Amino acid sequence: MRISDTGGTRILFVDDVGPLISTANDVIGDAWGHEATLIAIPADRLDPVFFDLSSLVAGEFLQKIVNYRLQAAILGDISAHLARSSALRDFVWESNRGTQVWFLADETELLARLPA
Repeated sequence: MRISDTGGTRILFVDDVGPLISTANDVIGDAWGHEATLIAIPADRLDPVFFDLSSLVAGEFLQKIVNYRLQAAILGDISAHLARSSALRDFVWESNRGTQVWFLADETELLARLPA
């Protein structure tokens, strides 16, 4: 994990390599411990069930992050998941319109969203 301060936002970047992340608890403690306000999570680290909206995992995961007054950015290529689910496509589109949860290609795209 690494921490970055950008435009007044303290970001916890979760490592690209490691065990699958299946609950928000897997990252919230680290974010709080480092006083981060945004958690950047590699899409490949998320348990694949996260991308099946009928499992309710994504909703519970992201709601818990928001309840802790954190933001989340899921970074990486999720096109294969999007191709299988119009509901997920709609969810990603709506999320990206807001300020709490984003699905983005990479760190560069994330940094472009943050205030300068």
